[in-house]
Amino acid sequence: MKDLLKIAIQKSGRLHEESVKMLREAGIDLSTGPNKLRAEAYNFPLEVLFLRDDDIPQYVEDGVADAGIVGENIIYEVRKKIKLVEKLRFGKCRLAIAVPKNMQYNNLKDLRGKKIATSYPSILSEFLKTHKVNAKIETVSGSVEIAPGVGLADAICDLVSSGSTLFANGLKEVELVLQSEAALVSSTKLNSVKSEILKKLLFRFRAVKKSRHNKYILLNAPNNKLDIICKILPGMKSPTILPLAEKGWSSVHSVVNEEKFWEIIEKLKENGAQGILVIPIEKMVL
Repeated sequence: MKDLLKIAIQKSGRLHEESVKMLREAGIDLSTGPNKLRAEAYNFPLEVLFLRDDDIPQYVEDGVADAGIVGENIIYEVRKKIKLVEKLRFGKCRLAIAVPKNMQYNNLKDLRGKKIATSYPSILSEFLKTHKVNAKIETVSGSVEIAPGVGLADAICDLVSSGSTLFANGLKEVELVLQSEAALVSSTKLNSVKSEILKKLLFRFRAVKKSRHNKYILLNAPNNKLDIICKILPGMKSPTILPLAEKGWSSVHSVVNEEKFWEIIEKLKENGAQGILVIPIEKMVL
């Protein structure tokens, strides 16, 4: 029997679709279905286990799964003996404290003696201890946001993405406890074969991450502005420059980070760039 790296991902929930997408963009061909609990890749030594997100760290620690994709919020809450290999830059959210909109709130001292409902008692306890706030933690599972409205708690500590759920339940966000995103984790006891498979998988994931946050850019530039434009567009090493049929002009090719995209485009236009073409990158291997 061939060695397979077993990776656990959410069976359903906010990270499921993005985890499957990440695997497929990494060139891994899976047969998945709504009721499948496991799937073996056709073209890579990988088996996927579909589990509840809360169970993934335990399965990885016990060696039932060799690796997993899970939110940092779960990793830090359950505190299992696993290795955080790489943050994956999707499934971003934050764990925050929220209070009723009509409650006067100035700082953390206002939570002293209050009751806070949460599904993350370990993280919240550590946060309150660090800030020397003595509050009672009420551990609940699911529908945390309704706790103040039904009299169970004075405040909540829960995951927030857009904030619409808080707004709908008459709450306002007042304190950031933890920034979270999906992460690749692994067992601390992988054998050499599985470690090598994980290394190859990580190489593919990094290529996908790079491609998602960078764009390939082509533009026409006057030759007398090339030095300035090259400084604006450093690329991975330096831009590619090709002469155009029209005298005094060149075609410039480079890669732009999405976070600085519009700032760079504005500077290029200011320095005479024309015909700017932006193309998504499918994979980016460094």
